Amino acid sequence: MHRVGQIIKLKPGAYEEYKRLHAEAWPGVLDAISRAGVRNFSIYHWNGFLFACLEYVGDDLDADLALLTADPVMRDWWRLTDALQEPVQGHSSGSVEGNWWTPMEELFHME
Repeated sequence: MHRVGQIIKLKPGAYEEYKRLHAEAWPGVLDAISRAGVRNFSIYHWNGFLFACLEYVGDDLDADLALLTADPVMRDWWRLTDALQEPVQGHSSGSVEGNWWTPMEELFHME
């Protein structure tokens, strides 16, 4: 199992729409995320920043992320959510769909 932490910013005024979308997350999105080996996925908000944490339980993270990127339901979902986000300062991957989030270093974990 591999734990992942990521951060991104919300665009000004996007909080309510972002919260609504995730309160009504599409079943196809949830299914695709589960098929990709993601478990215990949470998104937190603080002061215009979003922090995601998740556990990856698959065998090939890059291959599973590629499957997510190719999934038409995920692509439609990301068109909505990406429009509400902007990378944090220092993010170097550009605005590739599904790759807006900046990875964070895990400094501590307790089971």
